[in-house]
Amino acid sequence: MDSIFLQLAVALSLSSLFGFVVLRLKLPLVVAYLLAGVAISLVSLIDPHHSAVFEILPEIGIAFVLFLIGMELDLREIKSLGVPIIISALGQIIISTFAGFTLAGALGFGFTESIYLGLGLAFSSTVVVVKMLIEKRDLASLYGKLSIGILLIEDLVAIAVLMVISVGGSAFGLGFQESLPLITLIIKAIGLFVLTFLLARFVLEKVFDSVAKSVELLFLTAITWCFAFTSLALLLGFSVVIGSFLAGVALASSPYHLQIQGKIKPLRDFFLVLFFVYLGLQTKVSDFVFAWPAILLFTLFALVLKPVVYLLLLGIFGFRKHTLFQTSLNLSQISEFSLVVLLVGVKEGFASPLALSVMAAVAVLSILCSSITIAYSKNLYKMVSPLLSFFERKDSSHFMEAKIEQKFEDHVVIIGAHRLGNPVVEFLTKEKIPFMVMDFNPHIVEALSKKGVYVIYGDLGDPEILDSLQLENAKLIISTTRDMSDNELLLEECKRRKIRAKIVARALDKDHAKALKDLGADYVILPEQVSGDFLVNQLKVHWPDVRFSGMN
Repeated sequence: MDSIFLQLAVALSLSSLFGFVVLRLKLPLVVAYLLAGVAISLVSLIDPHHSAVFEILPEIGIAFVLFLIGMELDLREIKSLGVPIIISALGQIIISTFAGFTLAGALGFGFTESIYLGLGLAFSSTVVVVKMLIEKRDLASLYGKLSIGILLIEDLVAIAVLMVISVGGSAFGLGFQESLPLITLIIKAIGLFVLTFLLARFVLEKVFDSVAKSVELLFLTAITWCFAFTSLALLLGFSVVIGSFLAGVALASSPYHLQIQGKIKPLRDFFLVLFFVYLGLQTKVSDFVFAWPAILLFTLFALVLKPVVYLLLLGIFGFRKHTLFQTSLNLSQISEFSLVVLLVGVKEGFASPLALSVMAAVAVLSILCSSITIAYSKNLYKMVSPLLSFFERKDSSHFMEAKIEQKFEDHVVIIGAHRLGNPVVEFLTKEKIPFMVMDFNPHIVEALSKKGVYVIYGDLGDPEILDSLQLENAKLIISTTRDMSDNELLLEECKRRKIRAKIVARALDKDHAKALKDLGADYVILPEQVSGDFLVNQLKVHWPDVRFSGMN
């Protein structure tokens, strides 16, 4: 099957078929794409190592994903979370590598091979986590930002590890000559970061201003910038992940970044499908039969041990148990970098092809299981919440998760203070009506806090956060979240607590509105319908005064 079109037809057809089934089962679409790859592997329809489709296109998907993530990055948030991110990422890599090395040795792998397997188990998948965060609309959350920050540190470490491996045994010497490649890598990294800043500050703004009049040219220029800067990063010895991410960071402050994102997202989704099908293709059923104990234990390692390590490390910084749980669960799989590390080890003669096959099987299994657990994280949290108290620090809390001590009476509770909630905040502030806000975007929380607004970081998936809102004393509760499950949770919790306040909830469509009313919402907002009704009323009033303003 050498035809590119035939390969694409098979891969996309199976992805669509499995996607239909997976959606009926209310599972994430990532599962469908992985299963499509496994199915193709079972019947040997496509050889991923000699396929024009799967040799090139999946990597383009990775580039688009990290390019868009870079554009959404707020450096102020990363700065405020820098210490927890760095310590947790590096600490987890050290602990998991040692634990993985010990486990691999106990399973009969050689000394050097066990080191490679331990390293492979230490990394989590940036692409998978970002995909799940996008599907759940959690990119702006505190645990979303923690997850992405940790993953980027892991990717940088993975690049350094690959550099060490490529240098060979001499890299472990103590002399200047032996350490020169690593020193060069550090210098290149600093240069790449400085170049990103300089281009963003003095070049890119002028370039994009000059092409912004044409939407098509703006899109083309953005794609060109992404590929050009990623190519530069590759030439300097870095990965597609780092290059495309920094290309996005350079455009984060651009006034056109939302317009660029809207154009690139459909391309990203297409190429990402191929990436996950490619991962599924790496699975060999024969390896499951021959090495199932190692595959099973390594998968459990990724799904259970790694999250526990993150719970312990992040707990030191005073995050609430809901944030700890969500962040740790996001990182409960192994990375595509893990396969690259093992592949280089095989080429260098330090690891066997069996070790690579085992790691590929673990990657597919851990990503499948992790995607499902992340999708059902709210239900899982309810089950394990009592156990998570062990990881919380009762004597301190992260500044983003501080609680409000003041007592409120007859106040308004606003859940979500971005586009829809922000005008309400401004009105209540002007009228001096007592209110408090809950939002899961750290930037919004920090901005409101500086204005003197009583604001709490959190989301409705954390039932305990509702205690801080003093709902029993509230007069009005306004939820602007678009997530139906969050609104359902709020209404059910208010009903259970016998809350007397009037409840206003946001719905996506008429079906959601009816469901929310049935659950106890007093009023339901349909923003699109309200906008349409307002426009119709304005037309009724002003249509007689509208005059043709074209050329005579």
